[in-house]
Amino acid sequence: MGEVVAVSRGSAVRPSVTVGKLHGLFVDGKIDAKSLHGSTLRGLIADSWQRSLATGVNPDGEAPAATLALQTLRERHPLAPVMPTIRKLLVDDASESSGVMVAVGASDGTLLWVEGDSAARRRAETMNFMPGAVWSESAAGTNAPGTALALDREVQIRGSEHFARAAHRWSCTAVPIHDPTTRQPIGVLDVTGGVEVATPQTLALLRATAMAVEGQLAVLRLTGDGRPASRPVAGLHVLGAGRPTWVTHPDGGAPHVVPLTGRHADILVLLARHPEGLSGDHLALLLDEGDLDTVTVRAEMSRLRKAVGAQYLGSRPYRLLEPVDMDADAVATAVRSGAVGTALDRYPGPLLPNSIAPGVARLRTELSETLRAAVFETRDLRILRRWLDLPDGRDDQEGWLILHRHGGAGGRAEAGGHLAGLEIHLS
Repeated sequence: MGEVVAVSRGSAVRPSVTVGKLHGLFVDGKIDAKSLHGSTLRGLIADSWQRSLATGVNPDGEAPAATLALQTLRERHPLAPVMPTIRKLLVDDASESSGVMVAVGASDGTLLWVEGDSAARRRAETMNFMPGAVWSESAAGTNAPGTALALDREVQIRGSEHFARAAHRWSCTAVPIHDPTTRQPIGVLDVTGGVEVATPQTLALLRATAMAVEGQLAVLRLTGDGRPASRPVAGLHVLGAGRPTWVTHPDGGAPHVVPLTGRHADILVLLARHPEGLSGDHLALLLDEGDLDTVTVRAEMSRLRKAVGAQYLGSRPYRLLEPVDMDADAVATAVRSGAVGTALDRYPGPLLPNSIAPGVARLRTELSETLRAAVFETRDLRILRRWLDLPDGRDDQEGWLILHRHGGAGGRAEAGGHLAGLEIHLS
């Protein structure tokens, strides 16, 4: 990259200064917007950097998370019914080793789906480029989906043209999608990868896909089928000591309950928590850090399709094709809304307590610790007592100590006896 040149604010910038150097000089306050426009930097980028700085975007920060649950955002979004078309045109034929991701975002810049090369997606997650993150220009600075929405026009951003330093290794092309009736932007299509994605060919492909999507939305609007499902079509019960089950309501009738094997429950939980999808290699790693291979995963997925219905499971990557109401999500939603009592009502015990899959073990710990922290934050002894009655709380020494100190005569006696038992058990 060479030596960074010293430039004072407001002074001219030598044409030889690279985009990366210009970015550093600008975000460090060494040059101003006037100097940017006097350089070789594209005017679109200079304007976007200026807007990003004015709205307080941290070039070393990361995109924030959306305020609503991802599943809720997807269910409510008008692009949900046309996702099969987007996948067919942009995702399904992409090589797993292409290094390219396809993102679909809402009009506020929230990424709803990010699919494609799994290795690229894992790298992008380090800068929070993932479903549920907000990549509007005002939240994440100059980037193709966010700037395309800000300007309501197609945009290509290359490397150091991004405002966030973490995104400088990526290039991207994005095209807004418009409501077929009002012509207002309702979302954005984005392709992110290496320098090869910021080309005229990629832009032409995204334009054609956006036109196809808008055309399909118009047809769906006319036939009355243009809105996504209003509620999940299947249930997944994986909390507590009982056998995990998959529940559907065929034709709106009586529930159809499918008992699940441990491995199948593991897979469904992992797919539910990775709505963007998982490659065979990634799923194998989350199921077993040892010798599980993609051939075994493929065979398990085949058996799982027969058990729950092929219409619910997609491939390349493996993913859930329909909304799923998982009991663990209901607990997490209640905690986020501050309804800790409701969360305890919905929590009979840990997530798949007998599972040894590392990906599931992590989710189990996250949910249990999140609920525990929410219980303690209430400073309500009645809520605490309910937690201590759960399998997770029976050996919670800190919780029993709090009850012993503040629980009155009855609470002190019970807590004292329990603490004595714990001391023997742990000694």
